[in-house]
Amino acid sequence: MPTTTDSPSVPPLERRSTVANYVALTKPRIIELLLVTTVPVMFLAERGVPSVWLVVATLVGGTLSAGAANTFNSVYDRDIDALMHRTSNRPMVTGAITTRNAVLFGAALTVISTLWFALVVNVLSALLSLAAIALYAVGYTILLKRRTSQNIVWGGIAGCMPTLIGWSAVTGTVGWPAVVLFLVIFFWTPPHYWPLSMAFRDDYSTAGVPMLPVERGPVAVGRQIVAYSWVMVATSLVLVPVAPMGWIYVVTAVLSGALFIAEAHRLLRAARGGATGTALKPMRLFHYSITYVTLVFLAVAVDPLLYFPLS
Repeated sequence: MPTTTDSPSVPPLERRSTVANYVALTKPRIIELLLVTTVPVMFLAERGVPSVWLVVATLVGGTLSAGAANTFNSVYDRDIDALMHRTSNRPMVTGAITTRNAVLFGAALTVISTLWFALVVNVLSALLSLAAIALYAVGYTILLKRRTSQNIVWGGIAGCMPTLIGWSAVTGTVGWPAVVLFLVIFFWTPPHYWPLSMAFRDDYSTAGVPMLPVERGPVAVGRQIVAYSWVMVATSLVLVPVAPMGWIYVVTAVLSGALFIAEAHRLLRAARGGATGTALKPMRLFHYSITYVTLVFLAVAVDPLLYFPLS
């Protein structure tokens, strides 16, 4: 005898679209960058290859945690996202996901990620993960983003947390090498994000978000980018005696850092020459900043495996 149901099943295409919208809420491209800074720190903490299961468990927890923070950001920023061209197709703007469902989704990811870290990794990693969610969802998104041009500086602390989480996952503590790498990401965030803000200055201005390039001219922004770039590279070299690190890391950090600084100075020269908007080519530095952090953290992972001491 055939069975019947009271309601038709959800078509596969619609189901896939719904899943894709929820995934989009978590901003997976940002998560990828966060994970790039997590795994290498685990190699450094282990001074070798950490447990594969521990790496996988940490990546799962980190993905869920970052997804929670980004979901809350998507919910709160849905009004300004609607005013900006590059964010106008996000699920909260189009109405593909309701505010209630998005909040419940973010809350579920928060609970699951915290429990996952506490039960599968360790309690310290769980607390650091929860702190990262709070720092991004509340500290940056609610308190800083719409109020100060220094929003990305202090709000960027949340993006530094994976270095501490990766270290704590292996050791159960927070060591000085992790703190140094935390600071590298802290000083990296402004010269990474401000060039993007320069490229999309009109978007941020329309939305009323006081990013530094909206509040200040290209020369002033360029000077700050140069200053942060120098401090970032200097901080990356502090890891050498603290960890300690060998020749592989030193050469990578110096060469990639020199190129970063050169690109920052190029941007400043262009600004001083009167260039504005796309003529500044700010996205060159933005894209290279991703390459830079990938190279440096790859060296963080490889150096303890193929350790060549400096003396």
